[in-house]
Amino acid sequence: MFTLKCTGCKAKLMRYRKIGKGRLLRCYKDRIKEDYTIKEGNKVFCPNCGNLFGIDYGAFIKVRKGSFTQKGSYE
Repeated sequence: MFTLKCTGCKAKLMRYRKIGKGRLLRCYKDRIKEDYTIKEGNKVFCPNCGNLFGIDYGAFIKVRKGSFTQKGSYE
């Protein structure tokens, strides 16, 4: 389980269950356990500072490189 935090203000963005090794490119919605982000249209923002986190494509959120830090372990 990973905890994703904003690089700008260190606010929690979400808790995500990552499967497999490798970079986090997409957050699939069925694996998101807790979501703290704000959505405006198809854009996903940090709830605290308004930093753009990613773009919502329906089944997944394509995350923006460098917009978050991750802490936790792979499953």
